[in-house]
Amino acid sequence: MRQAGRSLPEYRRLKEDHSILDLCRKPDLATEVTLQPVRRLGVDAAILFSDIVVPLMGLGIEVDIVPGVGPVFADPLRGKGDVDRIRQLDAEADVPFVLETIRQLVTELEVPLIGFSGAPFTLACYLIEGGPSKDHARTKALMYSDPSTWSDLMMRLAEMILAYTRAQVAAGARAIQLFDSWIGVVGRDDFEAHVKPAVAHILDGLQDLDVPRIYFGLAAGELLSSFGSLGADVIGIDWRIPLDEARERIGSDVAVQGNLDPATCLASTAVLDARAQEVLRRGGGTGHVFNLGHGVLPQTDPAVLSHLVELVHDWNGDG
Repeated sequence: MRQAGRSLPEYRRLKEDHSILDLCRKPDLATEVTLQPVRRLGVDAAILFSDIVVPLMGLGIEVDIVPGVGPVFADPLRGKGDVDRIRQLDAEADVPFVLETIRQLVTELEVPLIGFSGAPFTLACYLIEGGPSKDHARTKALMYSDPSTWSDLMMRLAEMILAYTRAQVAAGARAIQLFDSWIGVVGRDDFEAHVKPAVAHILDGLQDLDVPRIYFGLAAGELLSSFGSLGADVIGIDWRIPLDEARERIGSDVAVQGNLDPATCLASTAVLDARAQEVLRRGGGTGHVFNLGHGVLPQTDPAVLSHLVELVHDWNGDG
């Protein structure tokens, strides 16, 4: 899962001299950070080191990632007149450093590289709120009160994300994951009406590239029945619902990814092992990509992550 590097001392040493966006903009450093957890943990795939705000930054939108806060936008989007700021992305011109990082990585990696982007709703939340929010009230108010402007914004973001992710695949990414970190604040009917069309547009636009398409929504158990028909090949599941129940809601034609609570990596080895084996059992052995249900917590001991990877590789279905 994303942010595996946050628990690694070698990543923290780099962070002493570079901000997250500095690391993202420098291909040699972004390549190094991507490789660090692969080298140390022996995982089966790498995920590109970047940030979900990078394509927005490429459009000229002023944003900073404030330590302890998150992305902060200097001029939040407030209505119809602001939507024109979301123009089409020319990935080679606007975010060349991301593509150069991918090209470097595919020459060094012996495992597949997963590219990624934020999903339209989550990016809209940051753009409208101006930063992290507890209730996303401004975002939902725009969605409810001005559906035409909202639809325009979502489809502009969808086109930007589609251009961004297609360029990642062209550069060498072997799968694409969309992160929808704030989608859990939306009800199912509103997801169907106001969010799903934009996500489905992206996934449909990637179909001809023949790479796995992963969609992950945090705290979204009540939306899983809608996720199954999005067009994704894999649905990421956090830790709030058991995998077998998630499968029932999604349907049998879509694989699942997840869903170990990251906090179990701070518990005893016995607890971690039992919880991981329970996830594996409920995953059913096929159509399941074992993973955490969200990012690695920064205080996690890297040795624990190595142990977890080894446990999963050695698991034979007996528990």
